[in-house]
Amino acid sequence: MNSAPQHDQYALDVSGLPAHAFGPSSPMWWGTIGMIVVEGVLFALTIMSYFYLRSQSPEWPMRAPPPDLLWGTLNAGLMLVSGVPNALTKRWAEHFDHRRVRLGLWLCTVFGLLLIAVRVGEFATLNVRWDDSAYGSVVWMLLGLHTSHLITDTYNTGVLAVLFSGAPLENKRYVDVSENAGYWYFVLVSWLAVYVVIFWGARL
Repeated sequence: MNSAPQHDQYALDVSGLPAHAFGPSSPMWWGTIGMIVVEGVLFALTIMSYFYLRSQSPEWPMRAPPPDLLWGTLNAGLMLVSGVPNALTKRWAEHFDHRRVRLGLWLCTVFGLLLIAVRVGEFATLNVRWDDSAYGSVVWMLLGLHTSHLITDTYNTGVLAVLFSGAPLENKRYVDVSENAGYWYFVLVSWLAVYVVIFWGARL
């Protein structure tokens, strides 16, 4: 007599479960959160370095006027406005609205390219070179760090825009759009912190 346990009768049928999910149910969401935490700590350490150097210097900025406000303020305003199409694109992705997601992705890509162009003006009006002093080094480091994030997310958004301009995609690609939009919130908020430090920290 065969007394081996019959495990098959207790097996769960998971074939009906979705292959994708939004928010905390998605591994992609946790990966994005982890990346934001790591990069947020990097920004925080660099900002701490800025204020440490400021506390040790009798003159701040060191042998240079403060950065011009025009380009940095323009970028801050554009960054805030970019949050609107970004939020809409995230919502449309979570409703699997292919047409609107495609439109939103292209609009977000245009905003990203515009912000990168304005960033060139910011670098040109910092009124200090990266190798002039410790002040110049930390300012260029902060702006450079944020620029790398800005370029990376704009590139990712552009790639998604191209993908969604073709044939309908698997539903998991909508999760990619949602998490990409979530990362843009980090780019936006981190810029507001960097803007205050670079453009107003030198004026305190």
